[in-house]
Amino acid sequence: MNEPVTAQLTNRLRGRRKELKLTLKEVAQRSGLSFSFIAQVERGLTVPSLTSMVALANALDTPINYFLDQPAGAADHTHQDGRIPYSLGPNAATYERLSSKFPGSVLSGSLITEPPGRRTEPMSHEGEEFIFMVDGALTVEFDNAVHVLEKGDSLHFQSQRVHTTWNHTQQPAVMLHICTMEYFGDSAEG
Repeated sequence: MNEPVTAQLTNRLRGRRKELKLTLKEVAQRSGLSFSFIAQVERGLTVPSLTSMVALANALDTPINYFLDQPAGAADHTHQDGRIPYSLGPNAATYERLSSKFPGSVLSGSLITEPPGRRTEPMSHEGEEFIFMVDGALTVEFDNAVHVLEKGDSLHFQSQRVHTTWNHTQQPAVMLHICTMEYFGDSAEG
């Protein structure tokens, strides 16, 4: 990608919202994200997580691939040296796609590397999530509970719960993330 992803996101999100004649408040209501968070994304002050991008794309009735160039999931396997890491902007999480798509598949899987200190915005969505810590540590918060995950730990929860993650350390946190939310934009025909 030649254009920085954050500039691409800013331009395309704002442009699509205006094309649909929606206010920031309406997009916030549709996406389940806060008004202030969406305003910060549109101004390029913060970089959303991939999950938040899915919520924004859905709120704007637009496929996520309109906003992002993501690797295709055509193969039923991946090799470490063949995966293409991508990020939504500077100081954001880095994603490596692990899953493919085929008729009837419902899982999306990535290897996600969260930089030190990064906290995701609070979110909720349909489905469920599974996190397995490959390296480092991560705090996951939902239902007024704090779950500190370290290398080898896992967590499985319903995504409808408002949740956020935070790399509370000075080291990158690497997790295997599997969820039932389609966040690659290449749903297979079933």
